[in-house]
Order: sequence, then C-alpha cells, then structure tokens
Amino acid sequence: MYELSADVYDLMHRARGKDYAAEAVQVSGRMRARKADATSLLDVACGTGGHLLHLRNDFSVTGVELDPSMLEVARRRLPGVELHAGDMRTFDLGRRFDAVTCLFSAVGYMLRREDLDLAMAAMARHLAPEGVLVVEPWFHPDQWFEGHVTADAASGADIAVARVSRSSRVGNISRFQFHYAVARPEGIDTFMEPHVMGLWTVEEYGAAMRSTGLAVEHDPVGLIGRGLFIGVAPTD
Repeated sequence: MYELSADVYDLMHRARGKDYAAEAVQVSGRMRARKADATSLLDVACGTGGHLLHLRNDFSVTGVELDPSMLEVARRRLPGVELHAGDMRTFDLGRRFDAVTCLFSAVGYMLRREDLDLAMAAMARHLAPEGVLVVEPWFHPDQWFEGHVTADAASGADIAVARVSRSSRVGNISRFQFHYAVARPEGIDTFMEPHVMGLWTVEEYGAAMRSTGLAVEHDPVGLIGRGLFIGVAPTD
C-alpha cells in the first residue's frame, strides 16, 4: 500500500503535528503504571519506526511490519533494532514481551471481526505474564462521515508534498483515497493511494481483547483523541 508514499510518510505527518516522542512518553508511562519492571517491548505494525525510535530509550524494542516499503524505511532509521516482516493476524516470533503496542490506528485495517480477533489473539500470545497490551483504535462507526475532505502539505530539503483526500463509507467499512503530488528537483510525481479500514465500536474492540483473557480498560481520549485500549495479561 505504501510503496509510493513510504519515503514521504514521516515528512507529511511531522507537518500535520504528529509527535512520536511525546506519544512514546505517554505509552511508556501507561506501561510502567501497570508493569513497573517492564524491559522488553514489541511494536506491531511499527510502520517507519517513529514510535520505536523513542520507545527504545526505555525498553529493549522489536518491531513487526507487513508493508515492505515501510519496513525498509524503519530499517534505515533503526540500525541494530530487530525488525520482522509479518501480518498482525498471524505473526509468531516464538517469545513473549513485557509490553506490546499497536499504535496509530493500524488495527483498523482489520476489516472482518474474525481478522480483529486473530490480531488481538496474536498480540496477546506475545505477552509475558502480567504484560501490557496497548492498542490505539481507528475511528468508531459514529465518528466517520461520508464526504469529509482534507488537504495537507509539507516540504523539506529538495522535496515538496501535497495531499488531498475524500472519505466515503459502505456500512461499517471506511474508505478514503489520498491523492499525492510529490515535487523533487528532477520532476513531479502524482499518485493515488486507497485505504479501506473497519469501523469497530468500543464494545467490539473491548470484546476482542477480552476474548484473549486480558483484563481491559478503555481510555476514550488516548494519544491523539482516538482513544486507547489497554489490556493486562494474567499471571501464568
């Protein structure tokens, strides 16, 4: 999905005010409040490694990412950090972590309830006893509107990016298309990037997490206003 946009992804989100450092501090604090002695952390759907870059200050970190273009950017950014290609529904690293995160609404790409359950189960299986899972959801059904339009722009050394989008909806599936124009000294590239994401309710997210045996809390605000689901694994 991100083959054409991976190299401008962080530039665009910085321009939109994304603060990975501040979010990492919040996530670390929430982890420590529930498991003060946590030392290892797995970030599922780690993208370009924006959160891991800062979470590694507090934890021994590992990442999993499905998209090869995003994973390539993360590997350039985080030399020496263990990063794996994997689908959040099926990945198996063969070990457990004190903390597992799935941030920036990546879980929203689960379109069927079966997929959501599989993803939550895979993440929960990688938790150590009393480990903490933090999942940042996508929008809920009552928060998504047909025909919402956005425009963003960003620039850096020898690059300028413009992006517009429009939202649509079919039932509880949200759709939006990003239309990019990327200008570099050698020319201007334009491309379209479609996204399709599931609109799950608070109750559905909570039920999917609880089905794995975790004790679940819901924070309706979270890091950027989309909320957080926090699950704690039982003692073995």
